[in-house]
Amino acid sequence: MLRYRAPHALLGTALLALVLDTGSARADPATSLALPWGDAVVALAQGLTSLLLPLAIAAATAAAARIAGPLRLLVTAALVERLVTNVADYAVNAVAGAARGRTLDVPIGTAVIARAVRRGHDEAPAWLMGAAGGPAGLAEKVFRSLPLDARATAANTLVPALDEALAKRTRPADPMP
Repeated sequence: MLRYRAPHALLGTALLALVLDTGSARADPATSLALPWGDAVVALAQGLTSLLLPLAIAAATAAAARIAGPLRLLVTAALVERLVTNVADYAVNAVAGAARGRTLDVPIGTAVIARAVRRGHDEAPAWLMGAAGGPAGLAEKVFRSLPLDARATAANTLVPALDEALAKRTRPADPMP
């Protein structure tokens, strides 16, 4: 059973036979043709490199840009939490009658929150205070982090503490001219 082959398949086979037949090229050096294929490979590699390298740099830049935003938010949130911890610890140590690990009653809790907000407002960078939500945001975060008495609420502890802290601050509210 013979099958008919297309003429281009026969032509391809003949061309392959000519390319692979190196015996005649060795027989007569005068008629042989030297192809500098090494130079062609180097030129092709340089062309591909000049095409693919800018694409790789653009992809790396895009990946860094996508990571930078969430990373900035993560670092800022960690710095705000550290600010809350530091000012709360400072205020507990600075207010008479407050001790670390003990439950704070309403008057002492109010004094601790006010002292913590004043400390944060006076010592923390303005951008960090802004990230914390300003004095009100910092006061809320400190209020939530302290071990307060069950009778302490936002109305009887947080609001008076914020009023006291804002009345006694030493740095102007907006440091920018």
